[in-house]
Amino acid sequence: MGSLGTEPNVLQVAIVGTGIAGLTAAIALRKHSGIHVELYEKATELREIGASITLGPNGLRTLERLGLEDCISDKVGYRGPNPISRFYRHWKTNEIIGEDFYEDVSEPLHYTARFHRGHLQQALLKHVPRDIIHLKKKLVSASVESEDYVKMEFQDGTTATADILIGADGIGSGVRKSFAPDFELEWSGHTAFRGIFDAALIEPIEGVPLDSTHWWGPDTNFFATRLAQNLFTVQGGIYADPQDPVAIAKFRDGGQWDKEADIQLLREKYVDWNPVVKALSEVTPNVRYYPNFFCGSSLPTWIFGGRVTLIGDAAHAHGGAFATGGSLAIDDAYALYLALMEALPASTAKKSSSKSIQRALKLYEDTRRPHAVKLLKVVHANNEMKTRKIITATQETDEELRARAKRGSNTTWLHEYDVVKAFEDARVASLKA
Repeated sequence: MGSLGTEPNVLQVAIVGTGIAGLTAAIALRKHSGIHVELYEKATELREIGASITLGPNGLRTLERLGLEDCISDKVGYRGPNPISRFYRHWKTNEIIGEDFYEDVSEPLHYTARFHRGHLQQALLKHVPRDIIHLKKKLVSASVESEDYVKMEFQDGTTATADILIGADGIGSGVRKSFAPDFELEWSGHTAFRGIFDAALIEPIEGVPLDSTHWWGPDTNFFATRLAQNLFTVQGGIYADPQDPVAIAKFRDGGQWDKEADIQLLREKYVDWNPVVKALSEVTPNVRYYPNFFCGSSLPTWIFGGRVTLIGDAAHAHGGAFATGGSLAIDDAYALYLALMEALPASTAKKSSSKSIQRALKLYEDTRRPHAVKLLKVVHANNEMKTRKIITATQETDEELRARAKRGSNTTWLHEYDVVKAFEDARVASLKA
């Protein structure tokens, strides 16, 4: 298992978590000849788990930059027949009432794609040697020792050391808890019910769109899309006052994250919706339970002890808003790679100093944290607006719903974000400073 001293002039990087963020970071960092990577995963095996995941043009472009075209091909992800970012349909009439259009996307490979999370993970794993992945390694604690190295302790009693530790371990990040123990996530009041099943089950249903589709209603939404490898996925959910003790008991604490939920929760919610949505909810064989947790405030820093940083949901859990979590994590990983390449050139013959490491992590944070803070502000505002409507029993009128759909999501700044430009801007600013 990875530890210091085995390669004196090579930077030892430990990544906790083998999800999309951790694997992308490992693939990128292994391109640096002066870095050795080891991954630590609490699971007992690497298998296909989880729900669907969306990657927008920004995340797809970044994976392509890393030479991972095989991971984003149509064999792994699904793209609808129309080059339109998002379709919004009316909950009752099923008519299209809004669309999001691309502003600067012409390459079909960069059109928004939907994946089974496990399929994407398995595709990325093909680019990571299995001998650097350590399973059954649940992090118990991590600490920076005398500013010289990072020490990790695992539940099985083993330890490991590294020059840099990257927390890519999701919303319940053990790395974050080690260095920011008082930072807590909040429940937004939303709980999603998500199901993935054989696409053959939808064949008898007339009118299922070929494009991934959002149906917007006055108090909740419904999403459905085909996935690669003959799969189909649906997502519904409820919105409640996050301070309501009944809602907390039933929807926040009523089931564990990613555990099977009562299928009737989905079917009863959409019984009065249009025939397509109702039929989709009825053929869905099972759903899993996803209470929506997010960062109630932004972490003041993602750097700890000059040698530890966070990527993905470990740094900026946003509750899945705008289906941008996967691309955010991928761009985090790539920005960190660019920062390490800038501050720690591969041509350097000797091991990097603490000062150089700190510069790299600061450059990464300057590239990505402002973008994440901007997103979290939008998420907070939206959550507060929804909660006010619930508390005051204010329901959106049909006219207001149609106007909102016509405006679209206004998220080009998220889905067409250019991580390379953002990094270059941060690099130039750091040189001026």
